[in-house]
Amino acid sequence: MNERPSSAMFSHKYFGKELGHLIGGKSVPPHSDQMMPSFNPATGEVLAYIPEGTAEDVNLAVAAARKAFEGPWSEWLPWERHRLFMRIYEVIEQNFDELAYLTTLDIGTPITKTLGMKQYALKAITYFATQTTNIGGQTLPNNIGTGVMTMTVKAPVGVIGGILPWNVPLVGLWWLLGGTLATGCTIVLKPAEYATMTILRLVELLYEAGLPEGVVNVVAGRGGVVGQALAEHNDVDRVVFTGSVQAGRKVIMASASNVKRVQVELGGKSPDIVFADAPMELAVPGAAMAVYNNCGQVCTAGTRLFVERKAHNEFVDKLVKFSRQMRIGPGIAHDTDMGPLISQGQLDRVMSYVDGAAPEGATLVTGGKRLGGDLSQGYFVEPTIFCDVRPEMTIAREEIFGPVISVIPFDTEEEALRLANETEYGLGGAVWTQDLSKAMRMINRVKAGTFWVNCYDWMDAGVGMNGYKLSGYGGKGGPTHMDNFLYQKSVYINHTYSGDVPPVGAGLRA
Repeated sequence: MNERPSSAMFSHKYFGKELGHLIGGKSVPPHSDQMMPSFNPATGEVLAYIPEGTAEDVNLAVAAARKAFEGPWSEWLPWERHRLFMRIYEVIEQNFDELAYLTTLDIGTPITKTLGMKQYALKAITYFATQTTNIGGQTLPNNIGTGVMTMTVKAPVGVIGGILPWNVPLVGLWWLLGGTLATGCTIVLKPAEYATMTILRLVELLYEAGLPEGVVNVVAGRGGVVGQALAEHNDVDRVVFTGSVQAGRKVIMASASNVKRVQVELGGKSPDIVFADAPMELAVPGAAMAVYNNCGQVCTAGTRLFVERKAHNEFVDKLVKFSRQMRIGPGIAHDTDMGPLISQGQLDRVMSYVDGAAPEGATLVTGGKRLGGDLSQGYFVEPTIFCDVRPEMTIAREEIFGPVISVIPFDTEEEALRLANETEYGLGGAVWTQDLSKAMRMINRVKAGTFWVNCYDWMDAGVGMNGYKLSGYGGKGGPTHMDNFLYQKSVYINHTYSGDVPPVGAGLRA
């Protein structure tokens, strides 16, 4: 195990301070003056104090966003927004190490992984920069008359409310910022309580790059207060939420206040299918890190691991060996492979699933313990593998959000497909095989919005990801991403003023 470095190894202007919201480009104290501590999950020490936002704070931020949307920002030309992206690229590139270390201390992700997110973030910024000049409508034929031209144009939808998860702030934020800035929308962000510092600092950097006041605003606080207020707000035109199914349902219901557009990315219980002919040198570490990445706190985690029976014992042996070699410790240590869970509450949740597995008949083959010693003040748990898991067991059905793998054997391809689809979720899935025909059948028949073959959790802003079933709706990234931030106008132009054009409304009704 690693020694436990202190947060003092990386100092930051936020540490030990009471932070404010970021509204209209300025730090604003909370309306209630109430603050909550932000803990380092590796040590349990308090890093800073985060404002407890209220509906009044949301009102102020939405007003700032609306003012910006209807102000000079609305007059920016596509090339001006593109140039802003290029300045943002430079500022993020120059300050990414700061963001990576702040994220590691904020949520526990190993520093090698947060530093490794730099290329993803820069590629995403570049991709969305190209989309500023890629928004267009169509000229359409019509059956009205030769003196009428018809077309469609697209316009920014307005003020966006973004309710963010805590697990991947350096990556997840760009899905929202990219679409907002490329289309000319404005946004109010509600960061997760556990990852507020990263979002505040990143948005500060956007303003350093020349972002106009009020285009991006941040209101910190609890989901049940700030998130609910955003979802209900009558001057928010679209709300984007990532989180649990239960919270997602509340967002959807709250959005009925003004029938705003909604995009929700919810839970997952993704199937990861390993056939006997899989390339084992890829499949073993791939299947392991499909769960151990970010300590299992990833919505797409492949926690239902289906292994063809004739390769089951060999594969599990190699998986156990890989798991036991994982170096667990504070994320700030460069030799750490897996950091802590985000909070005491999440640790308790994960351990409740671990403790409840054996009574249902599952066999613990490795892990299953909270770490003590030098790591006892943090929220660390061992990489954990259960065998003899049946599909109806709790650990095979419910999203754990921790480093817990449930291994389930199968005998035939049809059985693997049936087991993979026996879930209420449909976020991700994967298959490991050297048989291309078999891989294609899995791609076509596994019910998941995103699917990988001989890899896991690869993401690209230009390709995107999607949800299915209880995992939500409204894809992120890819060719249709901008449409989420735009609405379409149908346009009819009478350009002749002649009597050949039918009267208004002619022929529209039977």
